[in-house]
Amino acid sequence: MPADTTHALGADQSEGEHEIARIFALQKAAYLQNPFPSYDRRIAGLDKLIQLIETNEDAFVKAISADFGCRSKHETIIAEMLVMVSGARMAKKSLKNWMRPRGVPTPLHMLPAKSKLEPQPLGVVGIIAPWNYPVSLALAPAIAAIAAGNRVMLKPSELTARTSDVMREAIGSVFDEDEFAVVVGGVETGQAFAETPFDHLLFTGSTNIGMRVAMAAAKNLTPVTLELGGKSPAIIDDSADIEKATNPIAYGKMLNAGQTCVAPDYVLTPMNKLDATADAIAAAARMLYPEIDTTADYTSIISDRHFARLKAMVEEARDRGARIIEVGSSNALYPQRKLPLTLVIDPPADAAVMKEEIFGPILPILPVGSTDEAITRINKGERPLALYWFGEDTDARDRVLQQTISGGVTINDTLWHVAQEHLPFGGVGKSGIGAYHGRAGFETFSHLKPVFYQSRFASGGLLHPPYTEKTEKTLSFVRKIL
Repeated sequence: MPADTTHALGADQSEGEHEIARIFALQKAAYLQNPFPSYDRRIAGLDKLIQLIETNEDAFVKAISADFGCRSKHETIIAEMLVMVSGARMAKKSLKNWMRPRGVPTPLHMLPAKSKLEPQPLGVVGIIAPWNYPVSLALAPAIAAIAAGNRVMLKPSELTARTSDVMREAIGSVFDEDEFAVVVGGVETGQAFAETPFDHLLFTGSTNIGMRVAMAAAKNLTPVTLELGGKSPAIIDDSADIEKATNPIAYGKMLNAGQTCVAPDYVLTPMNKLDATADAIAAAARMLYPEIDTTADYTSIISDRHFARLKAMVEEARDRGARIIEVGSSNALYPQRKLPLTLVIDPPADAAVMKEEIFGPILPILPVGSTDEAITRINKGERPLALYWFGEDTDARDRVLQQTISGGVTINDTLWHVAQEHLPFGGVGKSGIGAYHGRAGFETFSHLKPVFYQSRFASGGLLHPPYTEKTEKTLSFVRKIL
């Protein structure tokens, strides 16, 4: 067995590396033949993306559900298909404007010259996609990269192998390999992919793996966009209506069974409303998913390993004195891997549920005495990917916005800032590097080339040697107008 395993891994590595190198060379050559695809060609690429999403919707829905064990058809359509089509159509409407060279001010002493930023495709873009939203987190960056005029190589997750196979077939049916291609494989293939000298590499996944991807890319000085995760807080201000606040918190946490990078990771609520908050979140969860073991609306945990990790987190918190509230039936724990929403009331600060990104339907709820205490708690940790604030006190809201740093924020709801294509999506610090979506994505995958157009009436020659009294007079004039 060990020998067979080693051989299989070696074969995967060799075959994967060969396929990556072959496609990369093909796309690089195609880019060099046409380094600035026309507006019409880019629109055609976006149309192909819309076509493959709409044509393969049923296949994606079935494959994703099979990969997870159970995932709602409606959840997949809402969180993946609609989001992708919306993003691609917005890019089509905006592309002409995004491609246009942008004039920037030219200082008085340089006039009548002109200055512009001219967007230029980078070349070949690599995308490493995760398993939790295997279609949208693969194709959203591809939309931006294709709009910017690039060639794209995609490495989807091996944990959602059925979806990856559908993705490869769907993309191959509408795109030539030198435009957009999919490479499948395991960890070794992923490592080889990250070490490929792309013109830009986007990775979505955990912070730990993101660090390894960044180090691999650094060997080629490949610029990276890292979409990671972290402990995203939901703050319930004293001015909030508890029922109105807790419904979107429950939804944001239970969508995809909490396997969402921007899911609320813990709740900070006023000390005197701790029990009311827990009761309201539990009530909201029961309304959303009355019986998790009988409804197809609630998603399974992706694997036995992740399921065991989540259960261990809960048991550690319980053993250390935290109060545990399970919301929903536990009849489907095995083999369906459906984990009830599990509220963990006031766990220790060094418990695993408070130190690690949870990535599942476990929600710690902690009491705080004030807005300042909430801010202090958040700032003690790493900067989160998302932050959610609920309430009516605009002064408290603005203090939180000004005194905390997070990748993005939704006020009086959860998740929505990610779906707003005109807002950049990305992290800060250990929750990520760079951003995409909408125009931000176009610019991430473009080089905004600075171009200075000198005028034939330029007077810069007056500052050339040999230096004379005329030079002194010119310098004196320039100093006055600077």
